[in-house]
Amino acid sequence: MTTEALTGPSQSTPGLLSRAFAGRTGPLTVVCVAIFLLWYLGTVWLNAPLLIDRYERGGEDWSISRLAGDAMAMERPILPAPHQVAEELNKSILQRKVTSKRSLIYHGWVTLSSTLLGFAMGTLLGIVLAVGIVHVNTLDRSLLPWIIASQTIPILAIAPMIIVVLGNIGFTGLVPKALISMYLCFFPVAIGMVKGLRSPDPLQMDLMRTYSASKAQVFWQLRWPSSVPFLFASLKVAIAISLVGAIVGELPTGAQAGIGARLLVGSYYGQTVQIWAALLTAAAMAGMLVAAMGGVEKLVLRRSGARP
Repeated sequence: MTTEALTGPSQSTPGLLSRAFAGRTGPLTVVCVAIFLLWYLGTVWLNAPLLIDRYERGGEDWSISRLAGDAMAMERPILPAPHQVAEELNKSILQRKVTSKRSLIYHGWVTLSSTLLGFAMGTLLGIVLAVGIVHVNTLDRSLLPWIIASQTIPILAIAPMIIVVLGNIGFTGLVPKALISMYLCFFPVAIGMVKGLRSPDPLQMDLMRTYSASKAQVFWQLRWPSSVPFLFASLKVAIAISLVGAIVGELPTGAQAGIGARLLVGSYYGQTVQIWAALLTAAAMAGMLVAAMGGVEKLVLRRSGARP
């Protein structure tokens, strides 16, 4: 009997490529490279008609290499190249003072303040509505359909009305934008908490009744702990939507500060590079907010004894 028969068939050592794609780094790198490649190709494709028309009117000779180079260096392109957006981010974030009105950090903070206020109000409203719906049958039958129907109205139609009405009664600036954020983010919190508060097993509810537990005891010792995972899943969605609501709230007011204001200025003057820089800044802010909420979730679950 050979040694191979005793030890079993030998397993080959995985190669470098297999090990690279075994984790998250390899697939993420491939996706990022593909996005940048498609972005550069799209830059040339979308900007090429304008350049070709310019060449023909000027009677200039052109080649593919010249077309590609000029397409990635246009001052006001239809689609800016990634390096142009990176240069704008560097200029607007690293080379500007935080207090400068040309700094994306300054504008980001203005949007973030209304985002956090709207998120706090929306979270509180969503939890209160969910508790009422779960414990009061009348609210379950009457209020829940209206909550769902409220989200069918486009926010772009509601935002100007909210701004105008609140402006006439003296509320301007932070509060109207926060209310728009609250309107968007309370819905996932309310729906998630309704599902979470109703998630306890019927046997667990029967056990609490056997112990003659009051409604308050059932809520704090059974319903609320069971709803925590549902709550944080909803909060991750809500905080990202809250940022969208704050940006939308800045658009109809012609705001002078905020990510929405940067988008407005860029659209007025055809500064597409500035628009893309503001969009990427907003995306980065949303990612950091969701990541922060994930960190809070792990901390809360760890302290409560659950496995995160």
